[in-house]
Amino acid sequence: MRPEDLELQTRYGFTALHFAAQVGNVKIAQLLVNIHNKAVAILDRNGDTPLIVAASLGRTNVASYLFSLSSTPLEQLNDEKRIELLLATISNDMYDIALKILKMDPNIANADTKCCWEALTVLARKPFAIGSEMFKGMYNKTLMKTLAHQLVEKLLKKDGIPENMSFPNAVHSYIALIFEAAKVGNVEFLIILVRAYPTLTSQLDNNNMSIFHIAILYRQESVFNLIYEIGADKDRLASYATLDYGDNMLHLAGKLAPLDRLNIVSGAAIRMQREVLWFKEIEKIMPRSFVNMKNSEGKTPKDIFKMEHEVLKREAEMWMKDVSNNCMVVATLIAAVVFAATFTVPGGNNQEIGTPIFLRSTWFIVFFISNAIALFSSTSSMLFFLSVFMSRYSEEDFSVSVPSKLLLGLATLLISIVCMIVAFSAACILMYKSASSWAPVIASASVGIPLTLFSMGHCPELFVDLFLSQYQSRFLFRRPYKPRLFLQKTPVDQEWIHRKYEMQVKRKG
Repeated sequence: MRPEDLELQTRYGFTALHFAAQVGNVKIAQLLVNIHNKAVAILDRNGDTPLIVAASLGRTNVASYLFSLSSTPLEQLNDEKRIELLLATISNDMYDIALKILKMDPNIANADTKCCWEALTVLARKPFAIGSEMFKGMYNKTLMKTLAHQLVEKLLKKDGIPENMSFPNAVHSYIALIFEAAKVGNVEFLIILVRAYPTLTSQLDNNNMSIFHIAILYRQESVFNLIYEIGADKDRLASYATLDYGDNMLHLAGKLAPLDRLNIVSGAAIRMQREVLWFKEIEKIMPRSFVNMKNSEGKTPKDIFKMEHEVLKREAEMWMKDVSNNCMVVATLIAAVVFAATFTVPGGNNQEIGTPIFLRSTWFIVFFISNAIALFSSTSSMLFFLSVFMSRYSEEDFSVSVPSKLLLGLATLLISIVCMIVAFSAACILMYKSASSWAPVIASASVGIPLTLFSMGHCPELFVDLFLSQYQSRFLFRRPYKPRLFLQKTPVDQEWIHRKYEMQVKRKG
């Protein structure tokens, strides 16, 4: 293949390297560049180089390779295309390339006043993109989070306070960003902004809602937990009501969570538990006079909670009863089996004195103990499931009581199943160890079959979900061990802001 052949273009202006960039084939891209390195600078009909094509389609490996080439000139691109490249790398999580672009071309964000805002808006909508710098270099994902963190700081410092913008107007310009970040739970992005502009925590949107109102409405606990760091402002913000319906924070907590937030946990009962916990936590921080306040429709927060969660509560009750009823049947069968096994011990009894023949055998002790544990745990499981089945199913019951009983019922049921299988294995070894050497081995090995089938079923997943829900519910809302909002100064620190502000004042004076 001749180098000139790689300059041939389709009617849309695509070269072979453009196609390699589209499909993300690094090996072919390297081969084509080795044959003709000037192919990286060829533009298609839209004015896009292969690098822009790869970045726009999220082909990270090809984009990284093409950007690393010295034959890939940024100067060839106009301001619009360079901004397009920057935004494409940010949208597709190529933060290392985005930082390099800003370093190579410091004026790129100044070419268009919307560039920084668009880039920051994209980053504000990426809740899992930005992380701290604590574990830099350990994993590629963590490294990307660190680079995203640096990118936000760099864009903020680049934007800073424009020469023609006053300090209050600069703060006002970031309001849209903080509300976008609060909706999706991008707490790291919020921390960076608030450290730069502390007054952002008290800013309100067009409906008189702060970022904490938004966090409650969209069930973003990581954002809401920042409210414990703002001191006396917490009580003031808690008293604000929306302009449309006059809803305070507790009214918002009474509304049903968005579907995507409900679906982060499985099972209607666990979802109901999460909703009750949210309502109870907001109730704690509300001034007493606002707990039973009526909105413009004459409804209290509890009225809204009952109305909005009526369907979910019914589904949770049916789900709990179905699970407890089915598991209670299994527990009853296990109890019946192990109870009968207590009086029909392996090997039989001594006809003269009535004691078991294998009474002094170690395996008989294993059989008896495991059988007894299976009996006690299965009967305990029956009682737990019966208690769940006969519960009142009020809103309060879903917070701790009913899920805890269901979790204990599943735990004791699992113990009874395991102990029953152990008792069976011990009985097989007692009966056949003298007659055959392979029968006890097969019996012991067969123990793994029901355990494997059980682990592949739905019950372990349900048990894990309930356990995590009960455990995580204790830490869903928590005051931080150390402050995050004002822990340290970022590159966009207060000294830099005030210095910039004083320069504007002197210039105007």
